[in-house]
Amino acid sequence: MCNSVISSTLKALRKEYGLTQVDLAMKSGVGLNFVRELEQGKATVRMDKVAQVFDLFGYELVPQKKVK
Repeated sequence: MCNSVISSTLKALRKEYGLTQVDLAMKSGVGLNFVRELEQGKATVRMDKVAQVFDLFGYELVPQKKVK
């Protein structure tokens, strides 16, 4: 559930800014495979790298209580 929100948000931001996955990887300093896996909702990704990618768009990851 959380992974799908992260992956869909990232993909939408990337497209809004007109970036390819390659562009996003280079600009955020992570590997292309990481970007692909993140957009596909892979369950096991490094949160520090996720934060690094979202920082490019001015977003930050914060703990939040689950909405039921």
